[in-house]
Amino acid sequence: MAMHEMLLANAVATEAAGGHLSACCRGGQLVFLHGPLGAGKTTLVRGFLRGLGHAGAVKSPTYNLIESYPLRGWQVHHLDLYRLAEAEELEWLGIRDLLGEDAICLIEWPERGAGFLPDPDLHVTLAYSPGGRSLQLEATSGSGCSSMNCLEKLV
Repeated sequence: MAMHEMLLANAVATEAAGGHLSACCRGGQLVFLHGPLGAGKTTLVRGFLRGLGHAGAVKSPTYNLIESYPLRGWQVHHLDLYRLAEAEELEWLGIRDLLGEDAICLIEWPERGAGFLPDPDLHVTLAYSPGGRSLQLEATSGSGCSSMNCLEKLV
């Protein structure tokens, strides 16, 4: 496992970090987003989507659970499992259909899907920090390590 950490001064920096991350991710990757409410997970995803060319609104999928965006030949799926009552609900949502080589899945509150989600390529953790937020990346696969190495060169 490899790790990388950076400080983000504000929401603009968080969105920029998401844009950099999008330049380094590839189809078939699964990214878990961790952090308390308001830490910037959706802001990071907004930057990720903007980095891939999405110009429209980016809303938190808290109530819909899934928002999907067709971008650059991929489907980018943004899931927020905060309101998931039971992990088994992921089967009803068709989680297996969302995971594939033509998709990138960004999942907020992945611990709520424990036992039904495969291991991620990257863990991204946002936390409150003096002067802004801290962002920590942990790569847990070869693909995740490649993405993290790419990101280290961009920032």
